[in-house]
Amino acid sequence: MTTATTALGDFLRTRRARLLPRDVGLPELGRRRVAGLRREEIAELAGVSVDYYTRMEQGRVRNASPAVLAALARALRLDEDETRHLHRIARPAGTPRGPRRGAERPQRVRPMLRTLLGSLPDLPALVMGRRMEVLAWNEAASALLGDFDAMDPAERNIARITFLRPESRSLYADWEACARENVAYLSLEAGRHPDDPALSALVGELAVKSREFRGWWAEHPVQDKTSGVKRFQHPVVGGLELTYETLRAADDPAQALITYAAEPGSPSEDALRLMLAWTASPAAGPEEALRAGGPQPGGRP
Repeated sequence: MTTATTALGDFLRTRRARLLPRDVGLPELGRRRVAGLRREEIAELAGVSVDYYTRMEQGRVRNASPAVLAALARALRLDEDETRHLHRIARPAGTPRGPRRGAERPQRVRPMLRTLLGSLPDLPALVMGRRMEVLAWNEAASALLGDFDAMDPAERNIARITFLRPESRSLYADWEACARENVAYLSLEAGRHPDDPALSALVGELAVKSREFRGWWAEHPVQDKTSGVKRFQHPVVGGLELTYETLRAADDPAQALITYAAEPGSPSEDALRLMLAWTASPAAGPEEALRAGGPQPGGRP
């Protein structure tokens, strides 16, 4: 994982490289040796000296003020997630570093999240830890995403599954988009917890084993996991288009309940019901299971 010393410089360079002069109201003057804006252009837009901005990219500024960081965020056209990430990795003056973390106990699922999982038999749902670990799940989630019971506990991780299990590439209809979202979320968490050895180990493993992960990580994307639509090509019921929501407790954002639901009356709702019926009656085929009475309450929190 990128060190705290280089994270700021790498992030600034990648964001500067993606901008064109016309994006920020500057004239196109002559050919450019490299993509993106020049350092002096960003410095001018942010109202700082070229020397100061250059030292920031070189990782030699550790006390940038919130006002300077806000100006840089505007100059670089950062979104909200990227702006928060910039403030974290820049460690502005007055930001407490906190003690170095020692050995961390495994996360325990909050009782209320377990209760919610048990109350959602008709919706795929799981509890995700901040390193994308699958901490708990219901039967519908296993039917949709894979048999978590059959996995080694260390392998129950959404990022590992996405990048390292070949079947994920056929399950996710938009595999690359899903995979990039995972990279962006882990990058965001790395900014929040730069001294987390377990997160560093996960990123290192994925970078070694996956060329795609390694390349996208170098782009320093950042994006929180909130809500959206995912398309699946399920091996039993075929195409599914599901809306997902990520719910976090205000006092414990390290755990998130993620649920998947189909649009009422849509073909995806029919396919989801068929998948749940097949799961409830594993001895029968999916059509026979659906005729037998549909999904039964269940789930494994």
